[in-house]
Amino acid sequence: MSTQEEKFIPKWIAWETTQRCNLNCVHCRCSSDMSAAAGDFDTDEAKKLIDDICEVSRPVMVLSGGEPLLRKDIFEIARYGTEKGLRMCMATNGVLITDEVCRQMKEADIKMVSLSLDGSTAEIHDNFRNCRGAFEGTIRGAEILKRNGIKFLVNSSFTKRNQQDIGNTFKLAKSLGATAWYMFMIVPTGRGEEIMSELISAEDYEEILAWHYEQEKHEDEILMRPTCAPHYYRIVPQMAKAEGVDFKRRSLTFSTGGGKGCIAAQTICLIDCFGNLKPCSYFHSSVGNVKQIPFKDLWFNAKTFKDLRDFASYKGKCGECEFINACGGCRARADAVYGDYMEEEPFCNYIPARTRERLEKETAENAPRD
Repeated sequence: MSTQEEKFIPKWIAWETTQRCNLNCVHCRCSSDMSAAAGDFDTDEAKKLIDDICEVSRPVMVLSGGEPLLRKDIFEIARYGTEKGLRMCMATNGVLITDEVCRQMKEADIKMVSLSLDGSTAEIHDNFRNCRGAFEGTIRGAEILKRNGIKFLVNSSFTKRNQQDIGNTFKLAKSLGATAWYMFMIVPTGRGEEIMSELISAEDYEEILAWHYEQEKHEDEILMRPTCAPHYYRIVPQMAKAEGVDFKRRSLTFSTGGGKGCIAAQTICLIDCFGNLKPCSYFHSSVGNVKQIPFKDLWFNAKTFKDLRDFASYKGKCGECEFINACGGCRARADAVYGDYMEEEPFCNYIPARTRERLEKETAENAPRD
């Protein structure tokens, strides 16, 4: 393996085991519901996929969806991944969790379960999930996981409709006994395209991430990570420097090898239920199909993946930004808004130093002469 290849290896892979789901969430990246596609990986093909991934690395593998618990063979697949040396995790909405499900999770050695919780009350969460009773089901799922000694984290997605509840949702996640809380800033893909007008403004985005920094700085009970919010990796050093503090973030044993904002195609990727490989869970287009082209070839040679690893080629403000190596801007959001994954992050209001200098020079050159 070359030095360049060693720099970019998959450390976290989400596999969309099915697009079928018992909920109908307003922001769902793959427009899941009970009539959605089940996919075309049978059990043996799923195991072969794991074998192919293991030729490159032994990453964290998240069994995602849709709702993965709708697959009858999900724990056989999880066990196989564990046996092959992968850290197997599961992303579920939590509604279908029972003591029997927990028994099978333990048997398969599921390392971490993520639950979706988008509000501190049934009114807020159920509105976001388009299903009455979803909140009660998720809370019950968290309690069952805790009773069975299974670690879980809470994913919370926010738009204008629930951004005022961010603080209360965080407090609820802590009270449930979650190991970590991931605050997701929506990327408008799938059904998320239908709520483009609900995306949190760039100004509010900045304030929310500053709030997150203040919470994380003093938090020792629960790990915190803003997700799909790469500018946090600009905001943290900016605020820490302004305060004159040496802020060290707590590390995650199940992390993506982060320390950077957007890591799409750098250390993470998504494989959908048909085998299409995408740089992350929120990209529109795929770079090829792992059933037709080996995962290893796509990971190292796909043009889109190579583009995303070439930070010097990023466009707009991102290309001029002094924080390019720490932040990178959300590539999926740039793709969704501008149709170009190399464009600048559309929800960042920071003006890089080089951009300011260029604009000042252009203004001076265009100023009227006496």
